[in-house]
Amino acid sequence: MSTRTSSEGASPIGYSPPVDDETPDEEGAFPRLTDDQVAKLEVGGSRRPVHAGEVLIREGAPDNDFVVVLSGKIAVVDEGDADGERRILRVHGPGRFLGELGLLEGQVAFFTAEAIEDGEILVVPAEQVCELIAHDPVLSDLILRAYLVRRHLLIGLGSGFRIIGSCFSPDTLRLREFAMRNRLPHKWFDLEQDERVEQLLRSLNVAPEDTPVVIWHGEKVLRNPTNAELARVVGLPVPAPVADAAKDVYNLVVVGAGPAGLAASVYGASDGLNTVTLERIAAGGQASTSSRIENYLGFPAGVSGSELAERAVLQAGKFGARILVSAEVTGLGSEAGNHVLRLADGGSVHARAVVLAAGARYRKLAVQGIEALEGTSVYYAATHQEARICGTDPIAIVGGGNSAGQAAVFLAEHVSQVHLLIRGDDLGKSMSRYLVDQIEHHPRVTVHRHTEIRAVHGEKYLEAIAVEDNRTGDQDTIRVRALFVFIGAVPHTGWLADAIALDDHGFVLTGVDAIHARADGSLPINGGLSRTLETSLPGLFAAGDIRRGSVKRVASAVGEGAMAVRQIHEYFERS
Repeated sequence: MSTRTSSEGASPIGYSPPVDDETPDEEGAFPRLTDDQVAKLEVGGSRRPVHAGEVLIREGAPDNDFVVVLSGKIAVVDEGDADGERRILRVHGPGRFLGELGLLEGQVAFFTAEAIEDGEILVVPAEQVCELIAHDPVLSDLILRAYLVRRHLLIGLGSGFRIIGSCFSPDTLRLREFAMRNRLPHKWFDLEQDERVEQLLRSLNVAPEDTPVVIWHGEKVLRNPTNAELARVVGLPVPAPVADAAKDVYNLVVVGAGPAGLAASVYGASDGLNTVTLERIAAGGQASTSSRIENYLGFPAGVSGSELAERAVLQAGKFGARILVSAEVTGLGSEAGNHVLRLADGGSVHARAVVLAAGARYRKLAVQGIEALEGTSVYYAATHQEARICGTDPIAIVGGGNSAGQAAVFLAEHVSQVHLLIRGDDLGKSMSRYLVDQIEHHPRVTVHRHTEIRAVHGEKYLEAIAVEDNRTGDQDTIRVRALFVFIGAVPHTGWLADAIALDDHGFVLTGVDAIHARADGSLPINGGLSRTLETSLPGLFAAGDIRRGSVKRVASAVGEGAMAVRQIHEYFERS
């Protein structure tokens, strides 16, 4: 996929033939546009010449134009680290187009594009391309598919920014999680393991005790940035600073950008509601950690959770919804008849109606010492990122639901052995039948029934787990290099405890349950016409995993998000 380059060579970036413009494109990442498609794009763009050595896109800078190569060749380059080493990732010839997912989402470029031959290009403003593909399903699918796969390839190649920090540092783990969950191309250098780190830090005048740091283009250094600071650098939308925040009142504020929240955002904005979505870490929720969802309607070949989330984010943006990350909601109040959502950074957002779709947080395994291994060999997601880290080493998965089953099937295609641990004896009790069948017939998956983890062994990385048969008490040790935990989740509702009615486990009560809950008057009771998703506080709705009685499926979460918007219109009418 990539070719190493040096400072010498015939071209400005040291590249010499043969180029890989004719390399087969099996994944749809590098399609060629037809003459008719180029003609459609040309209506909103302009042609211009380019010369060898001209930089069209600069890594780390805003990328606002859709570029089609009409003649000549353009190389896509990873700028590398502070040592100046660069990689050619791909060479584009006539009919191909530049860019990746960040162009559609307003992010900065994670690569450099440089002409290696004289030629001609077509330049179309990104907003005009978005408008065009919104009305041309063939062109839309071709461009979006290519951009999604290119983002995946950039992540796999370790392009983009660099994170340098210790695997034992909570802040390093935080930055890595933020980058991975937001699907941002990056590479992590472990201060404890990588011999190149010390030299790299010295070249940047950074002391090891000042890590973690984020490095852009081998030059720009962010010293232990907050998630919001990193988001601003790469172009992710975040809440405005408190001093600059306007007190606009939104028709709809959605808390959480999982499947339910994204659906509410899409349907709310498409219905003409002024909509903003507040997300603590990254769009997609738990669904985005699934490598492949095979039972979601309309995707017979399956779809990854991250691709589903990316498509939903673009769809919401097309209708005008704003999705803000690093926007943690910590409190709920009211002012002038509107709901007020207080944010962790001290700001606030005002809304006529709110959809609570914050989902649930992963439940952690109660085993001593497991926290020290999180992020290095203990994971709560099973995506291509984690699979690459594991290599071919044997791994263990604990959990009996669909998330665990999807992880087992996916990881079994990459590692030498998957040990799936469940507390009961029936794999089909909480797992879809299609997953059970795949697991039971996969030669590299071993199911351990009535099995629970009692201890983890390993200092910097996991080496083995101690397990126990919960019927007989027999103990055993299984040597694995990674552990994936999918044992359910707890609702993210601590900030709502004194505001609306919750059940004993913290899930939000809605509909009839909300009307009759806490009738002692200690909480507001919705005495108006009840809707199935409305909470005990009028104008406040709940959808998805945060709600008691929800069906833990992506399709049902999407349905509830859409249904909540319908009920909000009814609420506005009766108010």
